[in-house]
Amino acid sequence: MKNILITGGSGFIGSHVVRLFVTKYPNYNIINLDKLTYAGNPENLSDIENHSNYTFVKGDINDAAFVFDLFKKYSFEAVIHLAAESHVDRSISNPNEFIMTNIVGTLNLLNATKHTWGENVKDKVFYHISTDEVYGSLGKTGFFHETTAYDPRSPYSASKASSDHIVRAYFHTFNVPVKISNCSNNYGSHQFPEKLLPLMINNIKNNQPLPVYGEGINVRDWLWVVDHARAIDVIFHQGKIGETYNIGGHNEWKNIDIVHLLCDTMDEKLGREKGTSRKLITFVKDRAGHDMRYAIDATKIKQELGWEPSVTFEQGMNITIDWYMANQQWMDNITSGDYQNYYKEQYGNK
Repeated sequence: MKNILITGGSGFIGSHVVRLFVTKYPNYNIINLDKLTYAGNPENLSDIENHSNYTFVKGDINDAAFVFDLFKKYSFEAVIHLAAESHVDRSISNPNEFIMTNIVGTLNLLNATKHTWGENVKDKVFYHISTDEVYGSLGKTGFFHETTAYDPRSPYSASKASSDHIVRAYFHTFNVPVKISNCSNNYGSHQFPEKLLPLMINNIKNNQPLPVYGEGINVRDWLWVVDHARAIDVIFHQGKIGETYNIGGHNEWKNIDIVHLLCDTMDEKLGREKGTSRKLITFVKDRAGHDMRYAIDATKIKQELGWEPSVTFEQGMNITIDWYMANQQWMDNITSGDYQNYYKEQYGNK
């Protein structure tokens, strides 16, 4: 069997990628390496944890010796690297963790890959998953292209931009066979509720305030996480070595418009009078350095690899809301303890 390392596989996007690869490719032995921080949740993969081609390993990519030993043990033929600190607000309050995980952790993986594979790189790939936030902020028009100059504005996006540059450097300098993708905002099931959609869904359901940064006019391009996993599958198998692919949903929404849509949709699902949940909206102090607009041009991946989103935002939203409403136990399990303290610090005093 082909041993494939997926880092951060117990997180939001990672768990969807692991599930897809484990179920779709029985000839792949998927090793999921995850530190299980607040965002890594073993429950995300409870449905496939007993599959014969799935192995979970708890560990930290910041531990270089551990990473080298793992490569020695499994002789990986491919790496899909998703492990990252990813929440902008946390990067503002604690930049150091983002520098360590997103930059040093990526470097450790690249060094282990280079050392293990050497010149024997045929049919091997190091696939690095990144974000559209590395490109900075757009005005009212225009799109991010694969050739857009980097202009990160937060410690998070700066750390991801740095890791992208290091991955490309290892391709050009050491011939490590790399691929990179930069994706827009994801939504869907199993997302930690510091992110917009699960936060709002949970608060609407429980009649709690809906904290919206600034005036809620920041624009993001939204992609259903299952479609992102499909794109990763396509790029992994068909994308060209050394290339970058932008993944987007062709789906721009202002934050406040998404919150309104969530409120109205959930009022209907919960049997409430229309407009009830909108009364919960509370505008809070804007995030420092808050980028105004992101928008991806995903022409390249469509034309070269044939990928495009499979659902509209409204369809994906309905699927997402229904999942969270049907999985309250999952939500309860992760919104206890440290999360409550973080939530109060982030939104409670603004």
